[in-house]
Amino acid sequence: MKRILLDTNVYRRLYDADSDLIEKIEKSQKIFMSPIVLGELFSGFRKGNREQQNMRWLEKFCGSNSIEVIEIGEETAKHYALIKEGLEKKGKPIPTNDIWIAAQAMENGAVLVTNDGHFEEVAGLRVWGIS
Repeated sequence: MKRILLDTNVYRRLYDADSDLIEKIEKSQKIFMSPIVLGELFSGFRKGNREQQNMRWLEKFCGSNSIEVIEIGEETAKHYALIKEGLEKKGKPIPTNDIWIAAQAMENGAVLVTNDGHFEEVAGLRVWGIS
């Protein structure tokens, strides 16, 4: 895959040094991180007892040349609206944060790498499900 966006749960597996996953992800040309994912991570770090350690590891990870933290803008908001409408019509809601993450993946032509099966409900979203 050329362009991927990492979901929160996939970042956690990278942190735990899942070597198979790391090897597959390293083959990508571009790896995106969403500020939504970062927010979820920061929130989780604050609840744990290794906040500073986790923050340092994340800063190092995001500082890599292969990682790009992408912005949320008007185009993202348009994708969000279309996704949300489509899910409502299907009667298949997913968490709001995940709609934003899906919107960013779609806007940037990226495959979303995730453990969450509910992303399969998002029409037009390319998903790489990690189990």
